[in-house]
Amino acid sequence: MIDETLTEAEIKKVVHEFYGAVRSDMMLMRAFSAVVDWDEHLGRMEEFWGSLMLTSGQYKGNPVAMHLIHSDSIEPRMFDRWMALWTLTTDRLLAPAAAEGMQSKAKRVAARLQGALFGASPRTEGLFVPARSRPYRSSPVFDEHSIPAPLLRSHELKGGTWVALTVIEGSLAFHAQGEAMSLLSADHSRLIAPGVPYHLEIVNPVKCQLHFYDHRPEKY
Repeated sequence: MIDETLTEAEIKKVVHEFYGAVRSDMMLMRAFSAVVDWDEHLGRMEEFWGSLMLTSGQYKGNPVAMHLIHSDSIEPRMFDRWMALWTLTTDRLLAPAAAEGMQSKAKRVAARLQGALFGASPRTEGLFVPARSRPYRSSPVFDEHSIPAPLLRSHELKGGTWVALTVIEGSLAFHAQGEAMSLLSADHSRLIAPGVPYHLEIVNPVKCQLHFYDHRPEKY
């Protein structure tokens, strides 16, 4: 449902002022140390919040996948600090109804990310976030040029190895023996079981990542 109390200009102001505070916060800045182009990041965050609050549909990324990539830089306590700064910023810049709407969405975003990174939290205000064990290894982020060639032809995981394939941008076709082809697009993950031949097919420019487990992860 569109929040008619908000405008794109207000969302932009909130995003820019909030991340200005983040960049001067000693705790949170560690989580954003990999950001090189802040203009690009701020633009993506404007799209993200516009999609959440105004259903603009501009944001096509996968926030869970992106945070998993940088999980080594993220600590559980950062979520409380992130939420505190977000609340201060939205309360100061927005009308009460609009601020409350953005804060409610932010709590759900934080709950989802915290659940993906660290398992379910008891402080998610009634929101169930499935527990998820962390992978023992994650691949680099591949694009259509760097996806390993074996994945594009028949490939099979060794016994005891499970892989979660996450599409960050674009699309991939997933072909597994004995199954119909499935199309994976941004914000989709696919669990690949050991001993089942499969291959990937590039549909359009794509970014994806593989997360390796030594058991079937609980989320899937």
